[in-house]
Amino acid sequence: MQPGFQQPSQADMEEWAQQLDAIGREYQVLMQEMLARMLPSEAGKTVYADMRDTFQAGLEALAHNPQALYGAQMRLAQDQALLWQHGMRALAGEKVPPLVEPERQDRRFKDEAWYDDPFYSAILQQYLLFARLVDELISNLDNLPEDQKRNLAFYARQCVSAMAPSNFVSTNPEVMRLTLETKGQNLIDGLNRLREDLANSADGLNVAMTDRTAFRIGENIAVTPGEVVYENELIQLIQYRPTTEKVFKTPLLVIPPWINKYYILDLREDNSLVKWLVDQGHTVFLISWRNPGPEQRDLTWADYMQLGPIASMDAIEQACGEKSVNLMSYCIGGTLAATTVAYLTSTRRGRKVRSVTYMATLQDFSDPGEIGVFLTETVLQGLERQLKADGYLDGRVMAFSFNLLRENDLFWSFYISNYLKGETPAPFDLLYWNTDGTNLPAGTHGWYMRHMYLENRLIEPGGIELDGVKIDLRKISTPSYFVSTRDDHIAKWNSTYGGTQLPKGPVTFVLGGSGHIAGIVNPPYRNKYGYWTNDALPPEPDEWLEGATFNEGSWWPHWQSWMTDNRYADPAKLVAARQPGDGELPLLEPAPGRYVCQTIPEVLGEVPPVPEEPAQPDEDDEEGEQKEASGE
Repeated sequence: MQPGFQQPSQADMEEWAQQLDAIGREYQVLMQEMLARMLPSEAGKTVYADMRDTFQAGLEALAHNPQALYGAQMRLAQDQALLWQHGMRALAGEKVPPLVEPERQDRRFKDEAWYDDPFYSAILQQYLLFARLVDELISNLDNLPEDQKRNLAFYARQCVSAMAPSNFVSTNPEVMRLTLETKGQNLIDGLNRLREDLANSADGLNVAMTDRTAFRIGENIAVTPGEVVYENELIQLIQYRPTTEKVFKTPLLVIPPWINKYYILDLREDNSLVKWLVDQGHTVFLISWRNPGPEQRDLTWADYMQLGPIASMDAIEQACGEKSVNLMSYCIGGTLAATTVAYLTSTRRGRKVRSVTYMATLQDFSDPGEIGVFLTETVLQGLERQLKADGYLDGRVMAFSFNLLRENDLFWSFYISNYLKGETPAPFDLLYWNTDGTNLPAGTHGWYMRHMYLENRLIEPGGIELDGVKIDLRKISTPSYFVSTRDDHIAKWNSTYGGTQLPKGPVTFVLGGSGHIAGIVNPPYRNKYGYWTNDALPPEPDEWLEGATFNEGSWWPHWQSWMTDNRYADPAKLVAARQPGDGELPLLEPAPGRYVCQTIPEVLGEVPPVPEEPAQPDEDDEEGEQKEASGE
């Protein structure tokens, strides 16, 4: 009998028996569905093989380091003895401090029973001691190459996180209380939610992070008024309606990533970067990428460049009569922007871009962070075989991979709430966007993974070639503004900083607080996170940070000052506000357009569920903001 729980009555026992029978039936059906999906894809097989080989290499390294193994064993024996003593004192009613504290931001162990109940306290302490032991063992493997050591730490962390007592009914005090209160209904509800999520997953398990029925694109997210004024087989180009009487002469073209949808930059009215840019007097155009399927398998990086930003610039000239633009780009959209500006520079059309902004953008891929675990030669070959067979990478696979970079926040926390507690996820716009994935065409994604991530060719002069033009970022003289975020787990800031050392034109680097999403989508009215500035650009990022000045609030106004004070936006040249349709381009349909509404099931020919009427989403979900979105 668990401490703190009363003996159930006969009636309760009978009701429990009925619930257990129902749970058993649900579990049996679920297991059949899971077994039917267990066979991994070609890419998944290579990940598992790499995991096996990595653990094997770790064991061999440990065998050649008996001192580290002996030290770990001695430490474990001492900790176990001390834990036993603490347990005896706690059972005697003494208030005993924990041997190990969970990390402050770890929300898995907030319940008081983890510390006040001797049973759960002992379980938690045993787990934390084990986790610490694994970390120390790996860190002491000095005879293991750094890349293998990084991979081993990642895979081991996944295993340790999966073994947390919070992930199991009988060792999670919150779940046990709820299970007794509801007589197991939470587990039945959770199994049903797990079946639904399995049906909506590709490789791996894509847990539902938000109430997807609470949002409709174009109704309560992606609502900044505008019109689609141009489209081709890859993009729709949106021109937003002005909110000022005068606008800057040079239009602004926004290049978002095509991993996930563009509307991360246009969620709600109060946190929309797009609306804020419009309100500052910019004529804003934005690329909305198509959600590709098998028929787009042959699209290349050069196609993304030609059909994306270059076609958009030509369309903007028709719409506004302006031959040049300011570019603002985000994540992989920024990598595309850099190659585009280099391409235009080499073809003597560099003046088409007056300035370029890179938000959380990698150009130097020498240190991609933990995502590098999935970028070994073996794993990449498996991915290439999968891309060749399917013609695309299912966006749900990419989302699952990114979630594993912060597995406790972006996987296990939802696993517990959705499947063990049987709760419905709260509506949260950022997490809705995070689950609204896009596929990646074979011809682009495999090339990008190999040439940039694995081989890091972009920083080599002429290392890549697009449409017969050798790309050299060092030839770029266009003024550049880099903004990265300090806690970014997708594009590490000290890696993105390497891009500042490449162009020959003037460069400004700004470091925002928070992570890949919240640090970029940081409206000024919230006055959150802050940012660092430093006019110097030393070779090393740590040296830059040592000399940087911290500023309160959002980096957005700093960017606007950079644009206007340095005349990139032609501040002395204001013109009458331009309405969509004023130029030579016809209005095709209202924003947000068709392309952004394409879901993965629709693209792949599956039948999507009929959405319910949207509920009212939470306006400011602080806890949700901390759950940093995983996709691009």
